[in-house]
Amino acid sequence: MRATARIGLYAAGLGVVFVASAAIAGGVVPEDAVPDPATSHAAEQHAAPVGVPEQESTEGTDMTRGLSLEQDGYTLGEVEAPGTVGEAGELAFTVTDRTGEPVTEYDVSHEQRLHLIVVRSDGAHFRHVHPVMDADGRWSLPWTWDAAGTYRVYADAAPTAGDAVTLTRTVDVAGGLAPARATEVSTTASVDGYDVALDGQLKAGTASRLTVEVTRDGEPVTTLEPYLGAYGHLVALRDGDLAYLHVHPEGDEPEAGQVSGPTVSFGVEAPTPGRYLLYLDFQVEGQVHTAAFVVEATADGAPAPAPDGAPAAGHDPATHDH
Repeated sequence: MRATARIGLYAAGLGVVFVASAAIAGGVVPEDAVPDPATSHAAEQHAAPVGVPEQESTEGTDMTRGLSLEQDGYTLGEVEAPGTVGEAGELAFTVTDRTGEPVTEYDVSHEQRLHLIVVRSDGAHFRHVHPVMDADGRWSLPWTWDAAGTYRVYADAAPTAGDAVTLTRTVDVAGGLAPARATEVSTTASVDGYDVALDGQLKAGTASRLTVEVTRDGEPVTTLEPYLGAYGHLVALRDGDLAYLHVHPEGDEPEAGQVSGPTVSFGVEAPTPGRYLLYLDFQVEGQVHTAAFVVEATADGAPAPAPDGAPAAGHDPATHDH
């Protein structure tokens, strides 16, 4: 059943801006050895080259992505998906070029040709998945909605003939709606027995460094495994419009079989002051877990409001398909 896809979407209560692959640099790296974050490019952000100062200004640059179904001549077609909660079906779509032809050739980024992010407009029910493309350029995967509401669907990919794009549409799902908006700053999360803490301060308009630490039963977790070519993947959404940005982990790409932890530092850029919701995927013993945070970006780097003390709820692994 084809669910209605639309661009307009009421703001959620959480953050947004980078969505991205952030995570844990290869190995435990001393804090003074972590490279400074780089300014973002398109939908992605890379570790800074030597000599790039921390807090480099990005004023005047466009750091927001994922706000339109069209970018650089590429268009995300209507999203097909079940229209009601609990209805089994598939989620499918096609990306076309400026001539209207389906795009069938993509470069691999983070071990996949396309990353699909789906999240309800209040920030709940986050999923990061990887559909399969057929010979005609149609992407699809089995799909069932767990809750009603308006969802934002992001297709993050790099067509071989062009630059990386982040295209988006919205999908409405019928059923009883129980909004779950996160309104308080929270820099700690508990998920599947793991405790995850986020440290650092976002300053709007500049590159900021955030560090994540993963523990279990009070002990540091040093067995973080590579996931999508890194030790973790970060997605962040801005409260108000769900703008999206990819964030790359700092450090070298891990080798197969390597593990790391318990901390990781990465550079992120908040284009405007306000609330942001960050989702961190990390993998241990072959299982991917998702921790969610709500953070505040300030205009002048002043301390943000203190967290309310309640850990953010981790994402339900049963609905986090990879």
